Amino acid sequence: MKYTVIFLLMLIGYTSIGKKNGSVEEELTISSKILDRNIEYAIYLPPDYQNSDKRYPILYLLHGGGDDHTAWLKKGNMEFITNNAIRSGNAAEMVIVMPNSKPGKSRYFNGYKGEWQYENFFFNEFIPYIESTYRIKEGKRFRAVAGLSMGGRSGFVYALHHPEMFSCCCPLSPGAGALEPSLARDFYGPRGFNDASDDELLEYDSNHSILRLIEQFPDEQNNTVKFYLDCGDDDGLSVENALVHIALKKNDITHEFRIRDGNHNWKYWSEGLEDILTFLTDNFNE
Repeated sequence: MKYTVIFLLMLIGYTSIGKKNGSVEEELTISSKILDRNIEYAIYLPPDYQNSDKRYPILYLLHGGGDDHTAWLKKGNMEFITNNAIRSGNAAEMVIVMPNSKPGKSRYFNGYKGEWQYENFFFNEFIPYIESTYRIKEGKRFRAVAGLSMGGRSGFVYALHHPEMFSCCCPLSPGAGALEPSLARDFYGPRGFNDASDDELLEYDSNHSILRLIEQFPDEQNNTVKFYLDCGDDDGLSVENALVHIALKKNDITHEFRIRDGNHNWKYWSEGLEDILTFLTDNFNE
């Protein structure tokens, strides 16, 4: 009898914990007319999503180079970290969507020849589809973008291109792009731009270099997106991130800058995710 009672109490405890966990679907797709193919995505739905009619803030969480839409789940432990952050009160319940950019050479960006229009897809098809399919709170106040490495740079560029869309942008270890226009060919050449003219490269660089975009950022938008920039002190991109911080500071763009002990790896990014979720929560709740 004693052991039966203990077992039942443990079962109740486990069930209670289970109810506090969110759910994940990894292999979902959206049919894109712009890209002429199906694009995969994964989604995290917060603990009470299935049992309520509430609407939630949303985070678009982008993967890095060489990975796909499942990387944050399989390598970054995102589900466990998010469940713990919500359970502990450090993060609000939110929907987290992870799209796949892997098929295209330009990945999350539009190709300079127009053959791969991922950024157009993301804003014109993907966001409208997600936010009409799932119960998402309306407006930029409840929408954020984050990512690591290539995904961090892409999310950063997205927010600089479309400040009207996001309240927060949280890049982890992003590259800045070509640091000088004169380095554009060296930077973009290996990324499939070998046949681009000098003018095409310079135009593309102007539209996709974080440093150039910060210089072009409209003054009236300076406080409309809150940026959270985080890079390890042993990361090869730490100098670029310091330059981005300086550029943001010079242009009076609201941001937080973090340098933690670490390198360009999943340990660093996983450890930084809860801080991002807390940062987003503070801003979603303002």
